[in-house]
Amino acid sequence: MNYNQITIALPKGRLLKDAVKFLKEAGIDASETLKETRKLIFEWENYRFILVKPMDVPTYVYYGTADIGIAGKDVIEEKGYNLYEPLDLGFGGCRLSVAEPENIEEPYDIEKLSFIKVATKYPKITDRYFRSKGIHPEIIVLYGSVELAPLVGLSDRIVDLVQTGTTLRANGLKEVDTILYSTARLIVNKASLKTKYSVIKPIVDKIKAIL
Repeated sequence: MNYNQITIALPKGRLLKDAVKFLKEAGIDASETLKETRKLIFEWENYRFILVKPMDVPTYVYYGTADIGIAGKDVIEEKGYNLYEPLDLGFGGCRLSVAEPENIEEPYDIEKLSFIKVATKYPKITDRYFRSKGIHPEIIVLYGSVELAPLVGLSDRIVDLVQTGTTLRANGLKEVDTILYSTARLIVNKASLKTKYSVIKPIVDKIKAIL
């Protein structure tokens, strides 16, 4: 094992550009990820970068394939792994919200509900949230176009990540509750923190210094 090399898992999609910019400010150049390439793994100095789906970042870090990762709080909470989460990086702000059709006959009333059908790609968070309110949820897992579910009768409500709310409004939906606020977080594998402490600690300190 190379105890001087650090593997960083970066999320594809909306967080990638800000993550790369943030790392570069901390002296870690991951700009290769922004080039038109199908490469998912590359190296720069003593760093190895792997480019993965956002929902998979905590998995790579938890199992030690990556020492460090950048992931949204929503993804971290959904996965529920035992990871060291030293820093809130502050970018990629969104909210995980409950939404329903604007013209629904029985609007959302948490005090009156006992059962609900919810479409989401966050089944664990959704289940915990509704059960904490004394509501039994039937979770329908969807990984795309979740806004469609209540419009075609697949679900009563949805739980989804919202930034501006434009997509919801364009599909006749409205937010009725917020489950959590999500920003990008730095996560670290706990075993790596012990075995590579002398390398990882300065990285965390550099990033912390620019927050």
